[in-house]
This record gives sequence, structure tokens and C-alpha cells, in this order.
Amino acid sequence: MLNRYPLWKYLMLIAITAIGFIYSIPNIYIPDPAVQVSGDSTAKVIDKAVLDRIEQTLKEAKIDYFGAESNGQSAMVRLHGHEQQMLARTAIQRALGDGYIVALNSASTTPGWLRALGAEPMKLGLDLAGGVHFLLEVDSASAVEKRQTINADDMKDKLRKAKVRYSSIVANRDNQIVARFRSADSVDQAISTLRGDFPGMQFVKQDAPADAADFGFVATLSEAAIKEIEDYALNQNLITLRNRVNELGVSEPIVQRQGRSRIIVQLPGVQDPAEAKRVIGKTANLEFRLGASPDTLVSNKEEFPFKDELMQMQRGNAVLEKQLIVTGDSVTDAKSSFDPETNQPQVNITLDSLGGAKMNRVTRNNVGRQMGILFIEYKTRTQIVKNAAGEDVEKATQYIERKVISLATIQSALGIQFRITGLDQPGEAAELALLLRAGALAAPMHFVEERTIGPSLGADNIKKGVNSSIWALVMVFIFMVVFYRMFGLFANVALAINVLLLMTVLSMFGATLTLPGIAGIVLTMGVAVDANVLIYSRIREELRNGASPQQAIYTGYERAFITILDANLTTMIVAIILFAVGTGPIKGFAITLWIGLATSMFTSIMVSRALANLVYGRRKNLQKISL
Repeated sequence: MLNRYPLWKYLMLIAITAIGFIYSIPNIYIPDPAVQVSGDSTAKVIDKAVLDRIEQTLKEAKIDYFGAESNGQSAMVRLHGHEQQMLARTAIQRALGDGYIVALNSASTTPGWLRALGAEPMKLGLDLAGGVHFLLEVDSASAVEKRQTINADDMKDKLRKAKVRYSSIVANRDNQIVARFRSADSVDQAISTLRGDFPGMQFVKQDAPADAADFGFVATLSEAAIKEIEDYALNQNLITLRNRVNELGVSEPIVQRQGRSRIIVQLPGVQDPAEAKRVIGKTANLEFRLGASPDTLVSNKEEFPFKDELMQMQRGNAVLEKQLIVTGDSVTDAKSSFDPETNQPQVNITLDSLGGAKMNRVTRNNVGRQMGILFIEYKTRTQIVKNAAGEDVEKATQYIERKVISLATIQSALGIQFRITGLDQPGEAAELALLLRAGALAAPMHFVEERTIGPSLGADNIKKGVNSSIWALVMVFIFMVVFYRMFGLFANVALAINVLLLMTVLSMFGATLTLPGIAGIVLTMGVAVDANVLIYSRIREELRNGASPQQAIYTGYERAFITILDANLTTMIVAIILFAVGTGPIKGFAITLWIGLATSMFTSIMVSRALANLVYGRRKNLQKISL
């Protein structure tokens, strides 16, 4: 018989439909507002004592909650509303202090048996379900100060190569570089040597007093150079934040500049906002310095604590030279692994060519001396203070924490690749590698604002978007049944399965659904039945030409396939181009359109034909079909 499917094809279609149904079910479960608590580092655990303290705090604040739980790394407390969520966050942060990160979250209500199968709901975009909003301030002054420190070191290197003797070259807190020489000729020679390499500098000579043999100059950055540094710092931080967000796996984030010194980060549908806040907000960097030798000048030494109390008790403080070898800016790649000899966590570092050359030159000339790795972290301390009205408000204070994470003896000259040891836990190594791999921040940042954001298009527009999808589906159903009768019913069943599979794919791959994405789904509905219209028109044509009903059904599906394939492929190419060149909502539209086209080809041809074969395929003397 022409129109027969073997049993395995029907079983395959039933299995695919069942899988689609199971993996699309989580989308009907609305998540609970929640507060998530985690440590400010991966080494800090959230044990039962911390959880008990959180619950006690909520009870004292008379905040209704339910479902408090902890997995050791973080705690989750579910609340009954968004107002309670904000109150709970403030109360918990005040009680636990700065050693913990308290973030807003949405707790899944998907049943455990579905989660065990890997079924999760679709992530909704900022325009549908909101997300987490961060506003960060970039400390541009620190970027200028850091650049002047590097410029001072570069000046020393260039004057040494030019054989110009100097007494001292120091960058002060006024963003000036003060250089001292023993003769006026050396000053003129130094300015002549440096002016071409530092075009953004303004050099002003300072003559020595009459009773002193001390000459020098002051190098100050021009306004244009300062603005260039500030713009570079902001743009570099933008790139770094985007890389860090990509490392987190957040779909369709918004990371954009606001004004001269601020950055907005919006994360739709985040699963772990506490982790996001920790990684995004951790403005950490590394500095590689030589350990201070006994003959080093006192003014060229700095003392730093070790990273933990045990090393602090055993070895005291680490004394390092002020001059840098390289910083985290020179790191091009970083991966966490384990030392094969000690099985301790480590981070394998790769430097760029300039950083590798500096590292090689310094370590080659200092074999046997110690080299310290200084971890610098910019943190925020939150305090509760009284405002002018006598109300309790949060006040954030920024501070810098510097700790030595490794102090080891240089055994041989290092190059572009080397490793950082002395890390206690794999999580600590993985986080450090992530921060270095994502890129060093050109300037420290601090959080100015954190909040959840509601649907940017308003609840009314969201309701209209959902209603438009429902009305589109209903109108297509009615049209197909009226014009194509029984075959129209086949197309409607195929369309319903198509929408089911589309939701399944979006859920399984963690895609973010936005309002333009809903538009892509609505367009997919029309495109999906369009394939059936082509097939049914061909069947009618075959019937008019005198073909039997069985032959007409067979020919209609067989001959229309190439036309459907060509039409969908051209649209898929357009969707790929939209995804490649578009951003944000445009990508959401392109993704849903492309997936919808792929699933519609399967359902329009396979599912509708299976139904036609099931109804008409076994009739030997078929004389008429409902079309």
C-alpha cells in the first residue's frame, strides 16, 4: 500500500511527543521569590549554624518565609512575595555582615521527578520576567594612578638603556611622576629621551636650589591623556564583565555603559545570582613582585599578610619590593589543575609576549631570590547608619585588601608560561583562573545599586503578547479546519505538537524567551501550517487530474517536500544572519524562528502524514477524502 507507516515510525512519533510533553511541563510551574546566601569566597561554607542564624533573623524581623535549606555552599530561603524578598535581603545582610553575599533569586518549583530527568523551565528575558540589575561605578582615578606607576617603571627602563643616570623616579598621589638627577644636563637628556615615548606627558623642569646639587622634572598627564585612560578603563571593564558573564553562562545579558564612569549589568533568568554577584563584583588583580632582600632600601619595601591565618602564624608577614614585575593585565590564559606531585590545586598561567619578556628578564637575574604573588581585591563594606530623618539606611564603604597567596624561591628563569601554587581548595583555584581568564579589570569597581527589575514593557504588554500567541493558534486552527476539514485537523494536531517541541527545545538548551521571541513563535505557527497548505494544494491538484485518493495523498506529500525544504532553508539562512549580526532581542527572535522552522518541517511532514496514513492508509477502496 502507498500510504502505510511501519510500526516503528508511529512508536518514534509517540516517543518524541511524550518527551516533548515531559520537558515542556516545567514551564507551567511559577518560581517562588527567594533570597540566596553564599560566602564571599568559595572557601566559606554555609553550615547549619549560619542557616539557623538566617532563620532567627527573619523571625525577629517578622518576615514570613518557608523552605529554608542549605547545600553547604549556599542557602536558599523562599518567601511569599517580592516585598518580603527585599525586606529579607536587607535584614539578612545586616545580620551576617560583609563576609556573606545576600542576593535576590527565584527558586524553582518544578517537581523533583522532573528535575531528576533534567527538565527545567525556559528562562524568561528581562522584558518578560525581569532579572537581576547591577549598577557599578568604575574608579577612574585608580586607573590613572596605576598607569602613572607603570609609566614611572617604564621611564626607569628607558633611561637605563639610554645610559642616563638618575637619582629617583617616583609616581606620587597627585598623578605626577617626580624624577631627580644630579646635573642639569642629565635632566635635558632624560626629557629628550622620554618625550617621544610618552606623548601624553607634559614635562616641566625643576631647577635645584642654589645650595643643592639636585635637579629634576615633573611629568604630568594632559587632560586628553587622562580622558583616554578613563575611557580605556571603562571599555576594558566592559569587555571583562562581558567575558565574566559569558563564563557564568547567562543567556542574553545586557552589559552596557552609562555615562562616563558607570556600567549597567542586567542578567535575565539567572539561576545563581549570588555567584554572579561574587564573580562580577570581584575586582581582583594580581601583582608579581620580588621578595625584599636585606640590602633593599626601606622606602622600597612593603609588608603584606599571607592569605590565611595559618601561614600568617607560621611565617608572619611577607616583605615585597614595591616595583612590579608584571600584573594580571598581562595574563592571556589561566586554567586550574592539580599539581601531579602534591595533588594540590594550582593555576597554570600564560602571559602575553611583553609580560613574558619582563618575567624572564627579572627572574633570570634573580635566581635564588623569592618572588611573591600579591592578590589585590577591592571590597565593599556595608554598614547601617542613620540618615537625616533618623531612619536606618545602608552605607557602602570601599576598601582594598591585599594578601600574598604565594611566596616561593625562583629556581630558574620563568617565561610566558608558569604556575601559581599555594591554593587551598579547587574552588579557589577555579575562581582565580576564571577571573584571570576573563580579563583583568583596568580599574576597580564597586556596586552602586542592586535590584530586581520587573518586566520593562509592563504587565499589560506581556499579557497582550501571550494573548496574541493564543489568538494566533486559535485562528489558525479554525482556518485549517474550515478550509481543509479532516486534513485541516491533521495539520492542527501537527501544529500543536510543533509548539510543544519548540518549547521543549528552548527549555532543554536554556534559551531565553523574550517578547521578540514570542513574535518568532507566532510567525512559526503561520510558517508551520504553510507547509501543510502546500501539501494539501498538491493533493487537490492530483485529484483534479484524475488520480485516485491514495495516489493523490502519496504524491502530494512526496512532491511537495522539495518545495517546503527550499522555502524553509532560505528562511533559516535569514534567521542565522539575524543571529550573527543582531544583539539582544533580535537574537531571541532569530533563535525561536530557526528552531520553529526546524520543528515545523518535522511535524508538518511526518506527523500530519502519519495521521493521514492512520485514517486513510488502510482503506483499500477509498473513493473520497475530506479535503
